[in-house]
Amino acid sequence: MINTIFFDLDNTLLDFDKAERNAVSKTLLHLGITPDEKVLQRYSELNLAQWKLLEQGKLTRSEVKVRRFRLLFEEIGVSCSAEKAAAVYEPLLGQGHYFVKGAPELLKKLYGQYRMYLVTNGTKKVQIGRLESAHIGQYFDGVFISEDIGYHKPDKAFFDSCFAQIADFSEASAVIVGDSLTSDIQGGINAGIQTVWFNPRHMPVASDIRPDYEINALAQLPLLLQALS
Repeated sequence: MINTIFFDLDNTLLDFDKAERNAVSKTLLHLGITPDEKVLQRYSELNLAQWKLLEQGKLTRSEVKVRRFRLLFEEIGVSCSAEKAAAVYEPLLGQGHYFVKGAPELLKKLYGQYRMYLVTNGTKKVQIGRLESAHIGQYFDGVFISEDIGYHKPDKAFFDSCFAQIADFSEASAVIVGDSLTSDIQGGINAGIQTVWFNPRHMPVASDIRPDYEINALAQLPLLLQALS
């Protein structure tokens, strides 16, 4: 019987893509660079690639913050400080929030029925700012941020640390819900808990990481949880 849910935050409950686009646009304008569609898309690709390297232990968080801008500026041929861009960008990303469709309704529906926790690799200041803006902190029994824990999803050590802080925790009664196969689903597999892949774009599973379950809308989760119980 499922009694504990671990939720990813970015692109599971809060729309990170929209927040990123807004913050990058403002950052580039501040630096005198036109944030056209091609540049914004390329930043998003480079950013995702750097976070994948963080998951693999090949980059540190500090390196990710600067390297994504350095690579972008090299590609588009502008002479700007990547360190300055990173300093401007981070506070902007932490301002405001955009919900993934159905997220507030889902949390209200599940609240009181399950113990719910957030598990995120995002930067602490950014994530706390967005959570405060969204006013959803009251739904969660705890928020686990990799920057605090010292390990990142999908590392088993990250989840072991989370589990150790939850009274009467049982892996058999827990599930993780997230949009990332490499971070959330692989993390759940490593940790020995059931996994639910949130896949609103109906993307094919293009790897050997296989989720236990898949949903394409957050509204589908309550029925799945009932079935698992």
